[in-house]
Amino acid sequence: MTLSYGDHLPDESELRLCGDINGKRVIELGVTPAINAIGLAQRGARTLVVDPSKDNIALVRRHAEANEVAIECHLADLADLGFATSASVDIVVCVGGLDRVDDVSRLFRQVHRVLKTGASFVLALPHPFANMIHAGSVQHAYWGLLQPHTVSSLFTALSRSNFQVDVLLEPEPRVGNVMVPPTLLLRARKLGV
Repeated sequence: MTLSYGDHLPDESELRLCGDINGKRVIELGVTPAINAIGLAQRGARTLVVDPSKDNIALVRRHAEANEVAIECHLADLADLGFATSASVDIVVCVGGLDRVDDVSRLFRQVHRVLKTGASFVLALPHPFANMIHAGSVQHAYWGLLQPHTVSSLFTALSRSNFQVDVLLEPEPRVGNVMVPPTLLLRARKLGV
């Protein structure tokens, strides 16, 4: 099992945004339908999961037991990372969870605090353009109420939280006739302390 960035998209085995995670401490923010934490643990990561849903945490625990892997679960808001000491985490991954966060700047500051210097923060979220299109035509403005994040607002928030974005991807799905990229992938590295 490998890290999934979304349905019908290239996965970690092809994109290599996280690299070798064996023996590394990895936090997954938000549980995905693919339950990425299982794949992370199977690849040798010391995996922690943060999710505000009791059902999602229970699901991860069941799958961890069934797959005989250890995963540390935390029932909390995605930005509540007080359980992790400063500069103690090698990678933070958030696939699809950012749309549940009201204050992304707070989340980014907390992720910066727990990551080691130079470590990666990998984000996958619905592409801002994809939220504009419905039934093949533009239905909403890019800056509308249905659009929680723009590309520039994400870059600005990451930069102000002392991250440097080193990868930006808009992978083409492997099925369907898609007019705009459905997913935006970012990898940002922690600068300084």
